Amino acid sequence: EAQLVESGGGLVRPGGSLRLSCAVSGINLNVYSIGWFRQAPGKEREGVSCLRSSDGRAFYVDSVKDRFTIHRDRAENTVYLQMDSLRPEDTATYYCATKYGGTWYCPAHEYSTWGQGTQVTVSS
Repeated sequence: EAQLVESGGGLVRPGGSLRLSCAVSGINLNVYSIGWFRQAPGKEREGVSCLRSSDGRAFYVDSVKDRFTIHRDRAENTVYLQMDSLRPEDTATYYCATKYGGTWYCPAHEYSTWGQGTQVTVSS
């Protein structure tokens, strides 16, 4: 059985930080790629950061480069998204998801197993 559970969202002021967690069960992350996605009201779901299963290479969407970092803790089977220098435009529901194999980027439409999401709100 495959299960992804996100946590760590909340309300933060602009310039602040949050760390999101994705607890993974029943999925071999040596075979499945995993990533973080977000969806704001009225906008399409967007790939934020993904780890490719084949080599562990990380992808970041341009808008979060140098601000967000994806990290996998293999002992805990948990994937984190460290978010620094947060901006109001980062406000969204954040999801983690997996797909078999991998790609060089972070295509939401190719990911098949999803968590329920955690809300991030950046506001003063």
